[in-house]
Amino acid sequence: MNVPITQSREWQNLQIDLNETSFFESKDEYQYLAIKKNTPVGSYLYLPYGPVAKDKSTLKKALSSLEELGKNEHALFIRIEPQIKDFLSIKPKSAKKTKDLSPKETWQLDLTGSEEDLKAKLPSRLLRYYKNHEKNGIIVETSKNLKDIHYLLNLQKALASKKGISTFSEKYLETELKQDFATLYLVKHTNEETKKTEVVAAGLVFDDKTTRYNLQGAQNDTGRSLHATGILTIRLILDAYEKGLKTFDFWGIAPEGAPKNHPWAGFTNFKKTFAGYEVDYAGTYDIVLSPAKYKLYKILRKARSLV
Repeated sequence: MNVPITQSREWQNLQIDLNETSFFESKDEYQYLAIKKNTPVGSYLYLPYGPVAKDKSTLKKALSSLEELGKNEHALFIRIEPQIKDFLSIKPKSAKKTKDLSPKETWQLDLTGSEEDLKAKLPSRLLRYYKNHEKNGIIVETSKNLKDIHYLLNLQKALASKKGISTFSEKYLETELKQDFATLYLVKHTNEETKKTEVVAAGLVFDDKTTRYNLQGAQNDTGRSLHATGILTIRLILDAYEKGLKTFDFWGIAPEGAPKNHPWAGFTNFKKTFAGYEVDYAGTYDIVLSPAKYKLYKILRKARSLV
């Protein structure tokens, strides 16, 4: 049973630090972490990439347990994202497809085997940039200093304004970095003429027992000209290999057939230059417990998006 970090006890500790109410249940055949979210209409339970189960039959047990929990908590609905794609064949009648929150498709890289095997899967062009990055005035550092999170935030805000995507708050990112599973990477460049050093790219990764998740990252225009994200990604992968992890999860790609102007199109093209493989999940579904209030919730959400 493969348990993603977002359904772990460690992720619940993050929710506690964020002052979120959550519910954790772990059995031999299934596991879930449900986070309580409040709306003007009422509350719902959200399971990022959960529940987790061994197979379809045990997934049914997890869903039954969740429905009981949801009723006890007077939840409007339970928002699930099971990674078992066969979920569709046992989908409850009350389950409604909704907009995917966690990526439905992702790109992963197998880290098992020799270092030579791994490097053969990496783009030769990026390996060359990585090999020469120090000669070009670039260094890559790791940090657990909460004050350094503003480097990532500022880069993300600049990117968000161009791509029309949202960012997390500085407090949220700081709370993530506090967790044992999180590491911040900073790519710094020193200009030969001015001797000034700036952070041109940054990334925040999460590690569990088997997988490194590349969740947060951004670079500025200088970083783009220096191939900073490519250099950083090679370092992230090599460090994960040295740590003995088995998988590198690039965390999300655009769906097959997505238009060229899809917000993730550029990210997807970059990630697929690595000789990995695509992983597809079931997507995000709402198990409706209160049909009338759920309908009202959807109306309010649509009105808010229009505004």
